[in-house]
Amino acid sequence: MEFSTGISRFLTKGTFVKTTRAVALGVSLLAGTSALVAPSLAMAEMVFNRGNGTEPGSLDPQISEDVNSSTILRDVFEGLTAEFTDGSLIPGQAESWTVSPDGLIYTFKIRSDAVWSNGDPVTAQDFVYSWQRGVNPTTGSEYSFLLYPLQNAQAIANGEEKDLSKLGVKALDDKTLEVQLEGPAPYFLGMLTHSVAYPVHKATVEAHGEAWTRPENMVSNGAFNLIEWTPQSRIVAVKSDSYWNKDSVKLDKVVYYPTESTTTELKRYRAGELDWTYEVPNDQISWIKENMGDEFHVSNYLGTYYYGFNLTKPPFNDPKLRKAFSLAIDRDILTSKIVTAGEVPAYAFVVPGVTAYDAVYADFKDQTQADRDAEALKLYEEAGYSKDKPLEIELRYNTNDNHKKIAIAISSMWKKVFGAKVNLVNEEFKVFLETRKQKEVTQAFRAGWIGDYNDPNTFLELWLSDSGLNDTGFNNPEFDSLLKQASLEQDAPKRKELLMKAEGIFLESNAVAPIYHYVTKRMVKPYVKGWQSNVMDHIRSQYITVEK
Repeated sequence: MEFSTGISRFLTKGTFVKTTRAVALGVSLLAGTSALVAPSLAMAEMVFNRGNGTEPGSLDPQISEDVNSSTILRDVFEGLTAEFTDGSLIPGQAESWTVSPDGLIYTFKIRSDAVWSNGDPVTAQDFVYSWQRGVNPTTGSEYSFLLYPLQNAQAIANGEEKDLSKLGVKALDDKTLEVQLEGPAPYFLGMLTHSVAYPVHKATVEAHGEAWTRPENMVSNGAFNLIEWTPQSRIVAVKSDSYWNKDSVKLDKVVYYPTESTTTELKRYRAGELDWTYEVPNDQISWIKENMGDEFHVSNYLGTYYYGFNLTKPPFNDPKLRKAFSLAIDRDILTSKIVTAGEVPAYAFVVPGVTAYDAVYADFKDQTQADRDAEALKLYEEAGYSKDKPLEIELRYNTNDNHKKIAIAISSMWKKVFGAKVNLVNEEFKVFLETRKQKEVTQAFRAGWIGDYNDPNTFLELWLSDSGLNDTGFNNPEFDSLLKQASLEQDAPKRKELLMKAEGIFLESNAVAPIYHYVTKRMVKPYVKGWQSNVMDHIRSQYITVEK
C-alpha cells in the first residue's frame, strides 16, 4: 500500500487547516501565503519522539499483525476495554459491563461521550460491524482466531457458516452491546484490548476501501489522530479533541520513527532526535550500562523468541531433523554472550509464570549441552545426513542487527555440531512476513511471539491448524481438540490440564525451537514521565509527558 508523503494539520485559532509537510519544518502555508510558525507556538507543543522498530505492516485494526503497528493502533484507536500505565485492565469505550453467572454473556454499556474523530457517536453497531469484519474470510485477517471465543466465530472464519449475523454479538440499542461466548473465556476482557477487537468507522471503510487508513481518510476513536505517514521516515499523530478522556492527555503530538537498524536508532537517540528507543543493539549493552545506565530500562516481557521450521516441505518435514536442529542451539551461550540483557533460555513456548498455569518444558531441558549435541548428531545421521554428506539450508530473518547476530551464532553452532551448511537470508519485515506465510521457500526462520493477554491460550492458539499466523504448518488434530475442550471448560484446574497437555504435544513435535524468553530493553530520556514497565509492554502515549 502506498501512502501520502506529507499531509499534516496545523492548529490555528481553533481550526484545523490542511497544509503541506512544510509544517513539520516550521513553515505553514495558510491562505496561500507562507509564513514562519511563531516560536512561542513551537515551544508550547509537547512532542514525544518515539522509536518504533520496523515500518508498520498495516494500521487497519483487523489486518494488523505486528508489534510495531500495535503500538500506534493503541494510541489511535480504543476498544471496549483499555489498560492503565501498569498494564492493568480499565474501562475504555465501555464505561461498564456485566457478566452472566455462567460467564457466557457479556453486556457492555458504551460511553455516551464516546465519539469518532469526525464527531459521529461510537455505537454498539460499530463493534458488531467491526467484529463481523474481523471473522469474515474476505477481510483476510490473520487474527480472526482471537475472536473465536464468540459464538460461531470459528465457523464463520472457516467458511462453514456464511451468515455474519450469526456471530455472537448484537446491538441491543445504540449504546448497549451484548456478546455471547461459546464457552467461558477468563481472558476475554483482556483480549478486547487487542486491535482486532477495536471498532472501525463503517462509512469510512466502505467509502475508501484499502485506502481508508491513509491519514487524509482515517476516522478513529482513540486519544490521538493520525495526520502523517511517510514510509520509512515517520508517522505522526496529534492529540484528539474528540476523545472522551482528552483532558488527561498531555502530549500534543507523537512522532513514531521506524528504524530497522538498532545501531542507527541508538545514534539518533544519543543525538537527541529520539526520546525513546524501541530496542538497543545487543553488542552495545555493556557500554550502555557503563555510560548511560540511568537511561537504560530492562523489564520482563511476555514473549518467546524462537526459530520455526516449515513442516510442509523437506527437509524439516522430518521430525528427527527438527529436534536435531533445536538440540544443537546452545541457549546459555546466546543469553550470556549475545543478547545479554537478562533474557532467559527457553525450553517452553508458553512463558513460565503466565497466570494460572504450570510450565511445560521440552524433554531435553535438564540435559547438558554436550549430551544435547551428541543426541543432535545421532538424529541428524538417522535423518540421512553426516559431516561428509551435509544438509544445506536457508535460515531466514527480518533485517535487524540483533537478529543477524543471533542467526550468525546459531548457524555456527549447527555447523560445529553436525556440519550443516547454513545460508543466511535477510528480508525487509513486510516481505519476510509474507514469505513465512506462503510456506513455499522457507525452511528455518526467525520468529517471536508476544502474548496478546496474560493467559496460556494466547501462546497455544497460534498453533491451531486454521490459525492465520501458523507459519510452520503444524497440524495436529489432538492439539486442536484439546484447545477446543479448554475453551469450553468451566473448571479452572481441568482447563489448565488440557492446555498443558496441548503444549506438551506441540513441544514434542519440535515444530519450533524456543530460544529465549524476552525482556524489553530500551533507552528513555530522563524527561519522559508518566510511563511504567509492564509485562505486556503496552506503553500508551496518552499517559506520557515530556518534561524538558
